[in-house]
Amino acid sequence: MARVAAVDCGTNSIHLLVADVTGSGPTDLALRDVHREMRVVRLGQGVDATGVLAPEAIERTRAALADYTAVMRRKGVERVRMVATSATRDAANRDDFFAMTREVLGVEAEVISGDEEARLSFDGAVGDLEPDDGPFVVVDVGGGSTEVVLGELTPSGPVVHAARSVDVGCVRLTERCLPDDPPTAEQVAKARAVAAEILADAFAAVPMQDVRTWVGVSGTVTTLSALALGLPDYDADAVHLSRLSLPDLHRVTAELLAMPRDRRAALGPMHAGRVDVIGGGALVVEELAREFARAGCTELVVSEHDILDGIARSLV
Repeated sequence: MARVAAVDCGTNSIHLLVADVTGSGPTDLALRDVHREMRVVRLGQGVDATGVLAPEAIERTRAALADYTAVMRRKGVERVRMVATSATRDAANRDDFFAMTREVLGVEAEVISGDEEARLSFDGAVGDLEPDDGPFVVVDVGGGSTEVVLGELTPSGPVVHAARSVDVGCVRLTERCLPDDPPTAEQVAKARAVAAEILADAFAAVPMQDVRTWVGVSGTVTTLSALALGLPDYDADAVHLSRLSLPDLHRVTAELLAMPRDRRAALGPMHAGRVDVIGGGALVVEELAREFARAGCTELVVSEHDILDGIARSLV
């Protein structure tokens, strides 16, 4: 058994998983959560427009990472891996960010490619599913990018057949297309068109004709599921492996887009850091749903296990 820590720093949030990993091969690895945490730090604040990471965004991330490092020490972590995704790939001053992570965490953070991000997300997402329900398409809707990955579970472990990362996510789409709150009908229409245009590249690269199950990970997807379930507060156990129908997805999206900020903030399952960007994220999920419905996937299986679990598994 090894006690490992996985850190995923995305455009909107930074996540930590401390887990015990048992097993020695791809088919018998098992994770036991010791500690799982998420902070919304909005690292990608304005990066789509300016091309640089804002100093205050780097400082928010530094504070969260310092707390995470303290948790790792208390929990006796033996190995750690940190990956950084869309916002840092795009930033001209990314060296400032990586100098900070080396100083605070003591190891080099990795800028992973979109395809590697997709593979890690797939590995983490499908672990609790039945192989016969595949092939699976796993979608990770982040703050700055969306990963679409097709694969299956085989006796030798997860196998990825195709993957594509595209630059659209809840933060990018909100900053680019949804300046008003609530957004106007024209702004929503523009956001849908922008999301559809960007996602078309993923759909062209990832064949859908044989897909049996659509799996969604990330805070956008889990929040939409919690709202559709009518949960009074966020409940990860209730959300994990829940199924979000397309009618419920469209209903929740329409409600969120019509709500002013204070009403969204008052929703029990809504994390404070997602209040401003959940509408943009929901629109990305809706555009994904339109394509997957044509392939026969009429519901979304929601997984609480994601890229963090894939990163943890990669440490063994």
